[in-house]
Amino acid sequence: MKHRYLVALAVLAISGMGLKMTALMPTASAAASTPAAAPPNFIVIFGEGAGWVSTSVQMDDRNPASKGTGVRTPSLERLATTGMRFSDGYAASPRCTPSRAALLTGRSPAALHMTVVGAGEGGNGGKGGAATTRVIPAQYTTELPLNETTIAELLKRSGYATAHFGKWHLGKANPSQHGFDESDGPTSNGGPENVSDPNPKQALAMAAELIGFMERQVKAGKPFYAQMSEYPNQSRKGPEELDEESRIIDSTIGQVLDAVEKLGIKGNTYIVYTTDHGTQGKNGVLAGGKGDVLEGGIRVPFLVSGPGVKGNAVSHVRVSATDLFPTFAALAGVKEPLPKLVEGGSLVPVLSGGGVGTVQRPREEFVVHFPHYDKNPQGPASSILLGDYKLTHLYETGENRLFDLTKDPGEKNDLAKQMPDRVAQLETRLNDYLKAVNASMPSINTSVQPGAKSEGASASGMGGGMGGGGGMAGGMAAE
Repeated sequence: MKHRYLVALAVLAISGMGLKMTALMPTASAAASTPAAAPPNFIVIFGEGAGWVSTSVQMDDRNPASKGTGVRTPSLERLATTGMRFSDGYAASPRCTPSRAALLTGRSPAALHMTVVGAGEGGNGGKGGAATTRVIPAQYTTELPLNETTIAELLKRSGYATAHFGKWHLGKANPSQHGFDESDGPTSNGGPENVSDPNPKQALAMAAELIGFMERQVKAGKPFYAQMSEYPNQSRKGPEELDEESRIIDSTIGQVLDAVEKLGIKGNTYIVYTTDHGTQGKNGVLAGGKGDVLEGGIRVPFLVSGPGVKGNAVSHVRVSATDLFPTFAALAGVKEPLPKLVEGGSLVPVLSGGGVGTVQRPREEFVVHFPHYDKNPQGPASSILLGDYKLTHLYETGENRLFDLTKDPGEKNDLAKQMPDRVAQLETRLNDYLKAVNASMPSINTSVQPGAKSEGASASGMGGGMGGGGGMAGGMAAE
């Protein structure tokens, strides 16, 4: 039966939580007595280097400091008004390539061995070793393996048209090799023309391409999955330039929202906005930023609108981009089983429950594995988030740091010495997870010279600090 999976989820949600399911899933009686609803469309707008406070949307209704100051993103405010904000939305990595891979596959960067960007891609490639650093960083790849199933491939097999416009940054293979019918190629930071500042030209171009793609699919009566991934401008760093870039990017989001309404598909289209990592600049009350497992590097905006999603709602359920794969599969009524190694869980119960519900994942914990030197004063590190707590393990020293994120989102009060049992519990779960996914691990550098320092401890990577963050383009640098 076409809606068997959706009906099963609806029954679980209703019996377990007493929720009233609406447009997200048909009930069994409705499915039996009425024609099947058309499969929904999906649009993912993937921001570039925009953190938790890089927009004018207050992500946490309990915390006024969870939005930017001096930045205005009216199109995202509009999206938030019609949909749900997640106060605890996370990128899978504090760096670009790993986060993009996780979104498409529903798997963590640790499991994919895609944990950092390459040396020629605006990063240092996690360099270290010889006599320079205390830790030899983990091995990694920057090419999305062709044997990984992407959400585009899964939906395409279910009759969807698929497209990716904008920054790809997942290796040399063309997006068509990963299930996308249309794209502008395997682009990196510089866009199709490989320039330092692809915006505003490419920001406007990808919005136009997406709108054209939607128009063709609506005319053909075909459901679609489309992703619009933003580019950074790498040389424009002044406040006025960044503000202008944010304005342009936000305006393109508005163009897409307008097109959805004009085409008459708003009632059957889910729109997601999230980003690949935090900014390299200020992240408001959050410490750290791009290239760091501190909250400023991984907590990001996360908004979802669509049929059955309550408008102007806020959810405090922890979510990440890895959850989008199973969420879209559930909403689309995909018949084939999900790949066994998918780590995310469907957000359908939360979306249909007004922001309250349980996300069923293979593992309860959320892990960010970043065993590299980058813009991180802490050096190579991994974090595990479970319940209210976050434990970060530092590979240079073996030190563990523990924070209660509900009370201390800025990670100022280390509780490790006060709560040794909690530290031991979380460290064991972290190690068990990394072993289970066969994560590539760093190693102690036995050849290091006495007094060697971290290569990652750069002032630009410190991030954090009080005050509002920049705009959607704030702090963005080469990836």
